[in-house]
Amino acid sequence: MSKVLSGFVLAIGLMAGAADAADLQVAAQFFASSTPVTVEAAQGKPPAAPVKAADGRLLGYAFSTLDVSGSVGYAGRPLDIVAAITTDGIVTGATIVAHEEPILVIGIPKDALAAYVANFKGFDIRPGASLKPSDDLSRGPHAVAGATITSTVIRDAILRSARAVLRSRVAVTDTAPRLDRETLRRLSWQGLLAEGAVQRRLISRGEAAKRLGTQDGEPDKPFIDLWLALATPPPIGESLLGQRGYEAEMGKVGTEDDLVLIGASGLYSFKGTAWRQSGTFERIELVQGSRTIALKAADHTAIEALHAAGAPELREIAVFRIRHASGFDPTKPFRLDLDLGAPSSAAGPAVVGIDYRIPDRYLIAPPPPSTPSTPAASAAAAQAQSPVWQDIWWSRRYEIGVLGAMLAVLAAILVLQDTVTAHGQFYYRLRTGYMLLTLVFLGLIANAQLSVVNVLTFIHALLSGFRWELFLLDPLVFLLWSFVAVSMLFWGRGVFCGWLCPFGTLQELSNHLARRIGIKQIEVPFGLHERLWMIKYVGFVAILAISLRSILAAFTVAEIEPFKTTITMKLMREWPFVLYALTLLGAGLFIERFYCRYLCPLGAALAIPARMRMFEWLKRYRECGAECHVCARRCTVQAIHPLGQINPNECIYCLKCQANYFDSETCLHLKKRAQRRTPLPPPTSAPPARSS
Repeated sequence: MSKVLSGFVLAIGLMAGAADAADLQVAAQFFASSTPVTVEAAQGKPPAAPVKAADGRLLGYAFSTLDVSGSVGYAGRPLDIVAAITTDGIVTGATIVAHEEPILVIGIPKDALAAYVANFKGFDIRPGASLKPSDDLSRGPHAVAGATITSTVIRDAILRSARAVLRSRVAVTDTAPRLDRETLRRLSWQGLLAEGAVQRRLISRGEAAKRLGTQDGEPDKPFIDLWLALATPPPIGESLLGQRGYEAEMGKVGTEDDLVLIGASGLYSFKGTAWRQSGTFERIELVQGSRTIALKAADHTAIEALHAAGAPELREIAVFRIRHASGFDPTKPFRLDLDLGAPSSAAGPAVVGIDYRIPDRYLIAPPPPSTPSTPAASAAAAQAQSPVWQDIWWSRRYEIGVLGAMLAVLAAILVLQDTVTAHGQFYYRLRTGYMLLTLVFLGLIANAQLSVVNVLTFIHALLSGFRWELFLLDPLVFLLWSFVAVSMLFWGRGVFCGWLCPFGTLQELSNHLARRIGIKQIEVPFGLHERLWMIKYVGFVAILAISLRSILAAFTVAEIEPFKTTITMKLMREWPFVLYALTLLGAGLFIERFYCRYLCPLGAALAIPARMRMFEWLKRYRECGAECHVCARRCTVQAIHPLGQINPNECIYCLKCQANYFDSETCLHLKKRAQRRTPLPPPTSAPPARSS
């Protein structure tokens, strides 16, 4: 187990190193030169270090993805890669210096990870096409086996940061200024007002009445106090929305899209109510030059309050996501038009506007005309990248379709469980086929095995800043968790454990084979069996407690799950991990679902909230546990108490007891009822007595 311990020590070292600035000097090795090269100190926005030859020639730039783009991994923890590009837009090399990815902490060989990152050398980012997960090797290195999602995150961090550095450093032919999307700074409400980052239009009731052609008895009181801001620049967006809110909104848009914040107080609502039906806000629209941009309900988020110090309390606040494809240019003036809700009167149109122009301090001036320009930066800047999770979902659309069909079938089985289990042979064949599909497709092909690591990631996201895009990076895992969350409300935690867990189905199917070849099963006394349940709950609480101190240490302890070894990496790991997984599977040959019963921390994590389930759909007869123990003996995980009660914390909802419930050849109650309905044979008459 020395490799496990060394991996843990390495992980702790990486975590400690992530707190310090990345050492960009390692980038010197990325430049092929007969003479030594010099990596200077990082400077500028975004920060990057000039790399120069011995004669002073500028060769390119070195940068840290964490410093440039704030890169985070699939687990929501910092991910830092040092990379370098030439002035022509060619990646010269990359190396990962800090990460907290569970699959990479223990599991993936360091050589495989280093080779993947190093293979970005020579990649040309000038064509401007964003690198998508579905692209072949000519568009980038193959993903690391067993870590596809993390590989995609690493790839996106390198290329997104490289394009940002190239765009900011290399002269371009475009002479127009561009929006500063990198500078970080927090401002108070008064500071935002002073520099013109937030604009206001106060419309009195008298002005509104005049435009509407009506009269108002209190003309000086406000009709609507309207506020407008371009929230794309980090100083404006983070000040108004807070860091978490700003990051959440930026995670929903591409790199060239924009955010516009609108807030108001007073009698009149800028939203109205018609948008709930039409999907478009009919009272407001953006106008820029001759272009009118409608604001869609799907591209807006309601905000409860402004975060800037000293900000007023507004009646309604919303952030609108403005797509680059709409033609909106954040560097140019624009106007927000508000329809007051009536036809134009003699006093003028019943529409008021609020003009906005981003302050000059948020614009980056173009290079002087004498500066030589190259097409690299303009090509990179012209490319609007979609969020990486959207590319991942598109590349896995067929797998998503198969999973969607599987979940639909499972939902039908659960809703119609009485009909399904009433036909015993059909139920057993259906369940066996479904388990095979779960094992082969979800497990071996799609690697969609849920883990207690997902639970830890979710809990820590709630504590440190929830970002939807992190959970959207793996579409199958996201869809599975969504289904599991809903199913727990109706049926409890057993739906996942019994039907959608690849390792669980592997145990059950292997046990069925063991029974067929005559392997004798071990019956654990219920008293001991009940006490062994505690192990998995203690395990989950321990992992959760450790994660509050060190998430990497928790990931290491989470290796109690054999999922990564068996399903994700298909036993292609160091021998201690393989031996552990095979030992659990071997125990499962004698005690059905041995791991599920006593050791699974994920099952324990799901059992705790699953107690809130709304329905109890498993049927029982009064004889169950009193006169008959067939279901208790045949239960897959021995979740039925000797007195007949089903423990919902342990039940995996396999429905085997329900098949017995409807089986007249098995169920004692049905046998007794059949006997009562069977008419007694007519009495036979006695033969006449023989006379003597």
